[in-house]
Amino acid sequence: MANGFQIVPNFISQRRMVLLLAILSLLILPWCIGAVGGNYWVRVLDFALLYVVLALGLNVVVGFAGLLDLGFIAFYALGAYTFALLASPHLTQSFAAIAALFPAGLHSPIWLACLIGALLAATFGIILGVPTLKLRGDYLAIVTLGFGEIIRIFLNNLDRPINLTNGPKGIRAIDSIELFGISFAKSLDLGFIQVPALYLIFYLFLFLACLATVICMRLQNSRIGRAWVAIREDEVAAQAMGINTRNMKLLAFAIGASFAGVAGVLFAGFQGFVSPESFTLWESIVVLAMVVLGGIGHIPGVILGAILLAIFPEVLRGVVQPIQHALFGQVIVDAEILRQLIYGLALILIMLYRPKGIWQKRGASTS
Repeated sequence: MANGFQIVPNFISQRRMVLLLAILSLLILPWCIGAVGGNYWVRVLDFALLYVVLALGLNVVVGFAGLLDLGFIAFYALGAYTFALLASPHLTQSFAAIAALFPAGLHSPIWLACLIGALLAATFGIILGVPTLKLRGDYLAIVTLGFGEIIRIFLNNLDRPINLTNGPKGIRAIDSIELFGISFAKSLDLGFIQVPALYLIFYLFLFLACLATVICMRLQNSRIGRAWVAIREDEVAAQAMGINTRNMKLLAFAIGASFAGVAGVLFAGFQGFVSPESFTLWESIVVLAMVVLGGIGHIPGVILGAILLAIFPEVLRGVVQPIQHALFGQVIVDAEILRQLIYGLALILIMLYRPKGIWQKRGASTS
């Protein structure tokens, strides 16, 4: 018994040690990447963390509840345009009434924009969910795909007769992210060290990704999460057991969309510019591929898939083009085309040999 009591504290201390090492590794990661590859690769890491949040949000809908969503990027767009309108001169330039009330322009704080973006995206998630409650599989995918395209087309055309989105030109001069008096657009002087702006963005996005991960883990182990799994496995049986499938589906759409709304707000603050070109169907497919390739329904797998597919195109661009120049003197196959070919091949191989994803849940069947 004494040996048994000793094992538990040792196991706990080992877990704490692993957690501490993981935290330290993440804290120094941008410094190491910046030293080796420069700020470009730190920026790639920043976007990878945004994709982690997006993939976790889509995993709530697709992985937990089993609802195929091909228009998920529309909620990302709603969040981005929310901050673009609330933190740029665009509305005051387009509407005289707003200019009279806010002569200095709208400069909404990022936390308020995140709240509004999450609520707006969740509302549209419910609006999308209500007419699709009885749809499954391919039919649900077609409706959600149409929803995503409708939002993009609206953003592309709402520049007349009232200029709300500035159409295909997009919205510029968006305020940078600022929290607790700290501007994430310039370096932070801590006295003993200067923290570059891109590194500050990395830590902010890392915090958001960790928060999204914790929320997803709590949801997965809750009664709501178990209800989603029951609906995913057999909706009729879930309904027979007394689960309100209607409310659970709408909740999945709303929660997943709110993740994308917050990510969109931060994307707009990070870029300083948004346009409909950033929210195409291809982006929805990429986020879905992150979930499927990484491990559908498995949170660590989804995170892995998001990081791999966010970084892979940049690695491919940096490797393929120089090789083609060295061999042929010119680029024969564009990296973007090659990326799509590799994505398609990877999806085929995953579906054939590991249908639950690269990092599938322990005990999941591969049949």
